[in-house]
Amino acid sequence: MHQPAATTATSPPIQDAAPIIQVQDLEKWYGKFHVLKGCSLSVNRGEVVVIMGPSGSGKSTFIRTFNALETYQKGRIEIDGIHLTPKMKNVDAIRREVGMVFQQFNLFPHLSVVDNVMLAPMDVRGWKKEKAKAIAAELLERVGILDQAQKYPGQLSWGQQQRVAIARALAMQPKIMLFDEPTSALDPEMVREVLDAIRSLAESGMTMVCVTHEVGFAREVADRIVFMADGLIVETATPEEFFTNPKSDRTQQFLAQILH
Repeated sequence: MHQPAATTATSPPIQDAAPIIQVQDLEKWYGKFHVLKGCSLSVNRGEVVVIMGPSGSGKSTFIRTFNALETYQKGRIEIDGIHLTPKMKNVDAIRREVGMVFQQFNLFPHLSVVDNVMLAPMDVRGWKKEKAKAIAAELLERVGILDQAQKYPGQLSWGQQQRVAIARALAMQPKIMLFDEPTSALDPEMVREVLDAIRSLAESGMTMVCVTHEVGFAREVADRIVFMADGLIVETATPEEFFTNPKSDRTQQFLAQILH
């Protein structure tokens, strides 16, 4: 299992030890529907947190507030020391630090794979084409599809397209990666290749928050598992504790359904 790097004499100054994601008492409504009910979460640098829970529990909405894809009404969000206010102040600064991979790949069908990966760094970070192309090639090799670089998304399998989406998010050199059920749209045989790409990121020390139903992946990769139900964070535990000795009745009910 991936573990955050231990503190050493050559570690960064002590202020860098603060959690890179700090969410406190987050509240969100859709009209009269109370979707997030006082949710709090801290994520340390290099930590991998997996969020699990039944459909409709607020998991995806919760992580989408971390990079302002969803607004919130009460509480506080701080990403790497930057306060993301309910009025969406500092959105651009936050999004430069947070990459996200969705259930659907959202690739540009008229651009080649390598051009999909190069586009944002050139537009947002102002990279020259040569630099963007070199880094895109490195990232495509990292996720195992460099040989597909000149193809178009429609020529790839869904699993390959999701790995392009991961490379595209990494091209912005984020400090944090968010994954919103990245394998839910895939056929079972394609799930493994995408999870392998995400696993390699965990091994490299990338801070990640991943919403997923993949039990084996959660057991192997997560440092902590957060269980959500009905807009609440019900339980937080290590994978071993979560799967073998869940504390709450609601967690036990959920696990009884997904493990049998």
